Amino acid sequence: MGDSSGGRLVLLGTPIGNLGDLTLRAIETLKACDRVAAEDTRRTRTLLTHLGIAKKSLTRLDAHASPRAVDDLLDHVAAGELVVFVTDAGMPGSSDPGSHLVRRAAERELALTVVPGPSAVTSAVALAGFGDAGHAFHGFLPRQGEKRHAALRRVVESALPVVLFEAANRTARTLQELAELAPERGAVVCRELTKLHEETVRGSLRELAAHEPDWRGEIAIVVAAQSDADATPGPSDEEIDRRIRAELARGQSAKDVASEVAAWSKLPRREVYGRVTRLRGGG
Repeated sequence: MGDSSGGRLVLLGTPIGNLGDLTLRAIETLKACDRVAAEDTRRTRTLLTHLGIAKKSLTRLDAHASPRAVDDLLDHVAAGELVVFVTDAGMPGSSDPGSHLVRRAAERELALTVVPGPSAVTSAVALAGFGDAGHAFHGFLPRQGEKRHAALRRVVESALPVVLFEAANRTARTLQELAELAPERGAVVCRELTKLHEETVRGSLRELAAHEPDWRGEIAIVVAAQSDADATPGPSDEEIDRRIRAELARGQSAKDVASEVAAWSKLPRREVYGRVTRLRGGG
């Protein structure tokens, strides 16, 4: 159906759980387009089947897509096709190749538009009630190391509420680490948004870190902004030593422990390394 002048790339929001949240405009666009690019073609095929859309050309374009794969997709736009890009759930552009795709389309001066849809970020902010003056979105935190500790510190020091995504099996650890930095800070955990077992749990980070049973499903965490009243001092000597012992118990090297604890405590790495070697030697 494409022609040399009508090519467009459409960023289209898909449901984050409840398929009833797909807009009429999104359905019409999916029916009319020449092809759909998706993070996971199996999940997108399921959505298209649910909508009664058959024999639609599907292209996989996930977070590991190469620059060549991105350009190959955009070549179809340049040839006049209407190409839709969808992520697994929600709006494209977070933890997927959406941002790179958009930048490259702009570089090639291709027509670009958006069909908005559900977003776990804005849904979580709305449920949390923290978003009076805006919010920040940090996505998924780094898994480990100095980058993780620095990211956790940025969350609790933010002047805006922060939205995080987290895997269910890592949620307890993330809440515990946040609680170590700001135990009385308010937070909300949104679980399985728009799905059958949707749940919103509120409390301080200390209370949420102690939550039982384990978290399950898709998780979004909203951490309240730091205020002058709850700005926390640095960790005490006892807290630093306790953290060092915990990291050593995980089998990490003295060098790695020193780097992680220095980032967390904001102490000089050399000073922390001295504490690590003393504690490791039983001093």
